[in-house]
Amino acid sequence: MRFLALGLSLAVACTLSAAQKPLEIYFIDVEGGQATLFVTPSGQSLLIDTGWSGNQFRDANRIAAAARNARVKKIDYVIVTHYHEDHVGGVPQLVEKIPVGTFVDHGDNIETGKAATRLSEGYRKGLATAQRLTVKPGDKLPIKGLDVTIVSANGVVIANPLPGAGAANAFCDSAQPKEVDTTENARSVGSYIQFGRFRTVDLGDLTWNKEKELACPANKLGTVDLLIVGHHGSDLSSNPVLVKALSPRVAIMDNGQKKGGSPSTVDTIRGVAGLEDLWQLHFADEGGKEHNAPDAFIANITEADTGYYLKVTANEDGSFSVFNQRNKQTKSYAAK
Repeated sequence: MRFLALGLSLAVACTLSAAQKPLEIYFIDVEGGQATLFVTPSGQSLLIDTGWSGNQFRDANRIAAAARNARVKKIDYVIVTHYHEDHVGGVPQLVEKIPVGTFVDHGDNIETGKAATRLSEGYRKGLATAQRLTVKPGDKLPIKGLDVTIVSANGVVIANPLPGAGAANAFCDSAQPKEVDTTENARSVGSYIQFGRFRTVDLGDLTWNKEKELACPANKLGTVDLLIVGHHGSDLSSNPVLVKALSPRVAIMDNGQKKGGSPSTVDTIRGVAGLEDLWQLHFADEGGKEHNAPDAFIANITEADTGYYLKVTANEDGSFSVFNQRNKQTKSYAAK
């Protein structure tokens, strides 16, 4: 009986330990592109975008290094938000460095020309080693322990609000449209991701007018704890009617030194009621000291190609922390 009791105690302890494991999110520095790696407590993985091509496998190597750090030997799902060099260009090199189970996309590239053809051909090389899943708004990805809802794809956004969302958005009265975007940016695959009470959103490079469709007249997404700032902080995105409605506690920007981090976007994020912090992958030259986060909240201060990442560790109760690899500092955010 003593051995049985001991066995049961160990089993319960193991179950509790597994249940208490956090979600890990690595914001990998791909110099102004995007590569964001999610690793669930069960060990399943989701990568959003693959960075650039070329550069002697720089981005693929950095993604593979983050995967090793997270004890991941295979990336189960890779979302290709859209067909631009800084998001899909790294696919052929990535699959040489680490196996991929399934690529997720919005369908074929709608852009034409030599650059678009090259990107499409490179993506097809990656697809030759993996499965392909083309998604539409409202679809979910079957990732154990993570609730991933597709909220935009191929120029269309979800028709109905997510559960718990749908409140009228008072910010819509001040909405100003921009020129219609006919590029791949407006077709970005956007994801609303939940881990217990922790919520985050990644809309790729979804642009201004499409962001408004998610926010007006009713907020279809609800609120988030962590905002992954769209389009590297470019002023072509981060429509205030959506950013303010999402009401993030923390924002992380995948910008480069000379790409993204527009002062107007920084002002929009700082104008969110209840925002606690903005974190950045790079100091953005465009903004100067006044329109950048404090140095302690920036992973890469100078353009020395250092490749430092930011890492979020999120718990099911909604609490989370952000770790800066450069200075080895962590800031924690309590559950609310």
